[in-house]
Amino acid sequence: MNKEKSYSAISGYLMLLVLVILIPGTVFSFSTGIIPLAIVLLVLLTLTIIGFTVVNPNESCVLVLFGAYRGTIKKNGFFWVNPFLVRKKISLRARNFDSETIKVNDMHGNPIKIGCVLVWKVEDTFKAAFEVDDFERFVFVQSETALRKLAGSYPYDNFEDHNAEITLRGGGLEVNEELENEIKERLEIAGIKVIEARINFIAYSEEIAGAMLRRQQATAVVAARFKIVEGAVSMVQMALQELMEKEIVDLDDDKKAAMVSNLMVVLCGDKDPSPVVNTGTLHQ
Repeated sequence: MNKEKSYSAISGYLMLLVLVILIPGTVFSFSTGIIPLAIVLLVLLTLTIIGFTVVNPNESCVLVLFGAYRGTIKKNGFFWVNPFLVRKKISLRARNFDSETIKVNDMHGNPIKIGCVLVWKVEDTFKAAFEVDDFERFVFVQSETALRKLAGSYPYDNFEDHNAEITLRGGGLEVNEELENEIKERLEIAGIKVIEARINFIAYSEEIAGAMLRRQQATAVVAARFKIVEGAVSMVQMALQELMEKEIVDLDDDKKAAMVSNLMVVLCGDKDPSPVVNTGTLHQ
């Protein structure tokens, strides 16, 4: 037997009627001195009471008789089963697993800290009960292993690998889907259904976080400077073109170079310019 099967249990309310008959019969037998009958009725009464079981909503009861799997009760209600059956309750409710933040290396060997959240539930009670030793512990360990594997398959970002289309920080849906598929494959042996899996925390490790932050800041500054210079060049070109078309002033190459230099300093400078009023000629 390597798969789950349903078990048809007797209604517990029906066996309550039997119990109502056995209790007075046992008491009457002891009171009248019919000891053999009283002992038999007492044993039957005890076995009847032991056989009662309750299965709550979104709960299951796995039944084993002398080492042999007999089935699983998934219907909720009040039942009676063979009192010699060993009963193991397994919850079928959805559960959350918020992993601890673990320290791993990304594809380029950079130490990062990463964590995930997993929503899961038991789908096959036979596999959960008998294919693994402790299915809850199995979920935790395999989820962390899948997270470590995923972290080593992608770079944290594309600063070092500009051709990387998917990164851990920017991959979003693609990265989460791969994590979910990896965890599904690992937990299938335990009869676990993965409802959702996603990364909920990711950052550089402390020893390189400062350096990476400075690198990101430098990259941002360079990008900003590039935009400033690009805009300044366009403005200088437009100014020269307007001056020439409207014949406001006749500029030779030296004057153009000086004007371009002054405009670029003004437009690209970090501080506000300090104007100098020229009261002489243009060449002074």
